[in-house]
Amino acid sequence: MRLRSLGNTGIKVGAIGLGCMGMSRFYQESSRDDGRYVRVINEALDLGGNLLDTADLYGAGHNETLLGKAITGRREEAVVATKSGVLLEDLRLRAIHRDGSPAHLRKAAEASLRRLNIDVIDLYYLHHIDPAVPLAETWGTMAELVQRGLVRWLGLSEATVAQAREAHTIHPVTAVQSELSLWTRDPLNDGPEGMVGWCESVGASFVPFAPLGRGFLTGTLRAGQFESSDSRTTNPRFCRAAMEANQRIVDVIREVADRRSITPAQVAIAWTLAQGEHVVPIPGTRNSRYLRENLAAVEVRLADEDFTDLLALPAPVGSRY
Repeated sequence: MRLRSLGNTGIKVGAIGLGCMGMSRFYQESSRDDGRYVRVINEALDLGGNLLDTADLYGAGHNETLLGKAITGRREEAVVATKSGVLLEDLRLRAIHRDGSPAHLRKAAEASLRRLNIDVIDLYYLHHIDPAVPLAETWGTMAELVQRGLVRWLGLSEATVAQAREAHTIHPVTAVQSELSLWTRDPLNDGPEGMVGWCESVGASFVPFAPLGRGFLTGTLRAGQFESSDSRTTNPRFCRAAMEANQRIVDVIREVADRRSITPAQVAIAWTLAQGEHVVPIPGTRNSRYLRENLAAVEVRLADEDFTDLLALPAPVGSRY
């Protein structure tokens, strides 16, 4: 696995990590198999995909517990990233609210450490910024967690550039995690003034989640295939009309993939990697075959004609949430 720097930490991680969210909730829950997921996480470590991403929100703590079980005996090989700042009110209804209060963050960090069964969290993200609490207060509390030795480095998730700048003046932002893919390019907007550009300017990593468009960009999904508990059933881009309209995006990606004798998923991940040496995508999967396919995208080199075709992709139908 090729390596990339993890922000300003001085350490290297695999250029492609693993998003673990889907192993606990949100997608096709009837097929959940914790034993298989533990094996997939260990295979990711074997292959060098050592940035492992979770959150206390995912499965109401189940995802952290699962990850903790998977890395038992391999702690030094893993770079564990988790998140806090969002409270789950109802798991079944997916009802949540933000809580960036100092009391919650202190309690949440200690609970995450217990579930993960580790002594220190490598990368601790503020999952979503709470508008009811001054960011300086929230970020200052997270900096205290670093000082206490509970956390090594701090990150932001789904923040604006202005918010990232404010946080960075208080304590270094090691990474910013936001959605980035061939059909969600918002972090690239405004060039050097956008989030990807800002991260590069301060030496932070940009960590794209959903680089495969929640599976859509792989070309394997069809309308009507999702079970009722799958979060994509309420996502505007996954209603039948939107999926049919957005098929034209997949068609172009598949043309590029065929030209390079690779898969659409590898095209999507390779494009994301090409947005900067500080970009470390975390595609999620629960399947060993797709894990290997995803991680192999690090060796893909797209040509100028490929980038031209991908740049000309139509805008997706439907908002991302």
